[in-house]
Amino acid sequence: MATITGRSKTATTAQVARNYIEAISERDLDTAIGLWAADGRETVHGQVDVTGPEAVRGFLGELLGAFPDLNFEILDQTTEGDRSHVRSLMHGTFAGPGTWNGFAPNGARLEIPVIDCLVVHDGKIVANDAYVDGATVARQLGALPAQGSKAEARMAQAFNARTKLASKMTSGLEEVAEGVWIIRGGFPSKTMNVYLVRDGDGVLAFDAGIKSMTNAIGAAAASLGGLTRVVLGHGHGDHRGAAPGLGVPVICHEDNRADTEGDGGEHYFKLDELPLHARILMPRLLKVWDGGPVKIAETVKEGDQIAGFEVVLLAGHAPGLIGLWRESDRLALVSDCFYTLDPTTGKKGHARVPLSPFNYDTEQARASIRKLAAMEPRAAWPGHADPLTGDVRGALERAAETT
Repeated sequence: MATITGRSKTATTAQVARNYIEAISERDLDTAIGLWAADGRETVHGQVDVTGPEAVRGFLGELLGAFPDLNFEILDQTTEGDRSHVRSLMHGTFAGPGTWNGFAPNGARLEIPVIDCLVVHDGKIVANDAYVDGATVARQLGALPAQGSKAEARMAQAFNARTKLASKMTSGLEEVAEGVWIIRGGFPSKTMNVYLVRDGDGVLAFDAGIKSMTNAIGAAAASLGGLTRVVLGHGHGDHRGAAPGLGVPVICHEDNRADTEGDGGEHYFKLDELPLHARILMPRLLKVWDGGPVKIAETVKEGDQIAGFEVVLLAGHAPGLIGLWRESDRLALVSDCFYTLDPTTGKKGHARVPLSPFNYDTEQARASIRKLAAMEPRAAWPGHADPLTGDVRGALERAAETT
């Protein structure tokens, strides 16, 4: 009896799946939509993700409005239990009058392989994951040049030129301590620092620099076993910039979560206190640097352990700004606890308190520099420019007193 029931279920699933594809080809939207469960989800990967029969109707209506002669030629079907995979060839003329994915109808003829992966429960479709070769669609529409054409070669040349330019905006990996590497980014001076720290078989990123560093961080991490997570020293736009595009969990201090998931701290910036040239330039740079708000997966607090480092609270430049401290070699990675450059001129130099117009609380920032000095690091690596080595404590104590 169990075998008969299983065969019956498979047969029902196969028939529902086939009926759905055929109803679309026959432009019978009522029949097609009637096969959907109330909470069914249609996902055409790279194009649409909708839930519910009426949302599916809207998607299919747009498709049929753009391709009035749309037809699916079923090539084969594989079904087991409640799952059926249907491979078909979609034919159609982009005659309109409707648009499709923002494109106006141009009369192009499409012949595209499609795979629909349908799930059927109680005779109703509860899910469909459809896969279409987007590059082939774009070529047949004329949105991309033909494969092997001179136009495609020129497009590849332009792409490679952009890649070459992007590579000039970041440095290669530099090992700064055991299991710790730095990537420097930003044009032209490369003063944005991101640290990769051995984290199991891969590496974590401490800070995420600016948006243009996203691919470089990902590639560098891949060469070291892959990126596991991002730990943000703080959430300003020039430190969270690449985080949204790296595809891993992002962690910060609990007191910095609001900034990181919000405006990046801009609500307390005092840009009108900057010199005139910086006052004009900085808002534009922040927009270019920042990848936008970041969803925080979890928060940390002082004393927590991360990849062999201890979390140290160094607030002031930002609420909840943290550093990572490794007692074994007295190494400190400290984000913007202190600066070794003047951000209004780009000139490097001695350690100093972060610039007041960007600080949440400058006096608290001074106290955090003193706190770091008392830890007596052998090396302290900031979020920008060069590290402190040698008499680190003395340099930090002088920085804390500098106005």
